Amino acid sequence: MFEKLKKTFSKFIDSVVSAVREETLSRREVEKLTSELYYDLVENDVAIEVVDAVVAELEKSLLNLKVPRFGDREGVVKNAVYNSLLAILNDVPDVDFYGEVKNALQQTRPQVVMFLGPNGYGKTTTLAKMAYQLQEMGFRTLAAAADTFRAGAREQLEEHGKRVGFRVVSGPYGSDPASVAYDAVQHAKSRGYHMVLIDTAGRMHTDVNLMEELKKIQRVVEPHFSIFVFDAQLGNEALEIARHYSKHVTIDGMIATKVDAYPKGGSILTFMYILKKPVYFLGVGQSYGDLVKFTKSSYLSQLL
Repeated sequence: MFEKLKKTFSKFIDSVVSAVREETLSRREVEKLTSELYYDLVENDVAIEVVDAVVAELEKSLLNLKVPRFGDREGVVKNAVYNSLLAILNDVPDVDFYGEVKNALQQTRPQVVMFLGPNGYGKTTTLAKMAYQLQEMGFRTLAAAADTFRAGAREQLEEHGKRVGFRVVSGPYGSDPASVAYDAVQHAKSRGYHMVLIDTAGRMHTDVNLMEELKKIQRVVEPHFSIFVFDAQLGNEALEIARHYSKHVTIDGMIATKVDAYPKGGSILTFMYILKKPVYFLGVGQSYGDLVKFTKSSYLSQLL
């Protein structure tokens, strides 16, 4: 994963190591190095405002960096780059999603998770992956087919339910999505379920009626977690959609999908920096187990 962004940072680190003739770098040398990095980051789906922040932090770090003439010069530079990237994400928390769920279940049952995002981003499949993993942990899980707009949406979720073994609460097409979600939560409470996962309609963000529907669902069922699911491959296009969603509905965190087919890697950095929300998981394949925990440190370590 992230092969192109890895190569970008590898090239930058090599360039910095090669440029150090004395113990430190001059401002002119640092600016030359970061100007070359700038365009490489943009090409790898890092948004301009994020690139500006990365470059500013790197310049500050490299100007004060003392690189030994002998020893692990590359390690010193790599550590400086890692700390610079970590610094721009300082106000984005790492969240152990399943750990949070386990703790919350001691107080409130069921825990309600709402999935947000346009069609085609992998929202329903991601819900099914989470249901699979939750059930593997011993949590009884129920899904709500609150996408009552798209033909086949309910059947798609029900097929996942058959394969994974979770029940789906649904209503007729054209019915009120908030009512379906509410019924699912009430059913879960009466039958002792641990989790309710709500699938929602995924029309485009410019659809005013959709945004009103999503706001109503959040108002009616008060989900404990509202997760925006984004296709990592779409880069800044997906970011603009997420920004629009966040103006209308609560987003607590994110899941990036199709990461296994995404060599660039920059959109994940962009989403965290712009939205200031944690990424809970990465979707890295087609199997139900292919939802892997995300942390900033593991992501940055992979890049470097």
